[in-house]
Amino acid sequence: MQQNRILVFSGSTRSGSFNTRLAALVTKQLALADAEVTRISLADYPLPLYEGDLETNRGVPQNAQTLKELFCRQDGVFIACPEYNAGITPVLKNAIDWISRLSGPGEPPSAAFKNRVFALGAASPGGFGGMRGLIGMRTILEVGLGATVLPQMITVSSAANAFTAKGDLADARSANILSGVVQALNHQSRLQSMGR
Repeated sequence: MQQNRILVFSGSTRSGSFNTRLAALVTKQLALADAEVTRISLADYPLPLYEGDLETNRGVPQNAQTLKELFCRQDGVFIACPEYNAGITPVLKNAIDWISRLSGPGEPPSAAFKNRVFALGAASPGGFGGMRGLIGMRTILEVGLGATVLPQMITVSSAANAFTAKGDLADARSANILSGVVQALNHQSRLQSMGR
């Protein structure tokens, strides 16, 4: 049976990011569930701020093309989304904006966001666990780009104390919710893989 392929990344490039820790934990759990997991950092794919004249005059940057191709090879994608002022981070929004500009011959608009399933999570020092940013992220993916986003999400509040020394979630309820998100992503991406 073909192994399902899942991309995992954080919308933060900050060292010590709680969302990068969440992405690492999701990567571990997916690997234990026998998915083929690729984890990246957006820091390795720097992009200029999206601007229409820049695209017209210079074209789409190679890093955006590389990310688009990486997305298109996946059956599923997990994004750990930091919350900035009740929204998503500029580096995450910028990457999505550039990637969305790319579609090859015979591909639908925003091809990287079609024919794969997305799951979302957030970790935040605050009490809402990044929920407000996740609502914005879901709107961008579903309404703006026509992506399929799983209803299950994980929010980790008080993130400074949420992770154990081994990188797991200390709170049993949060750990169970994360397990459900990972299982749903693994199952739905496996179905996506079988349909290819």
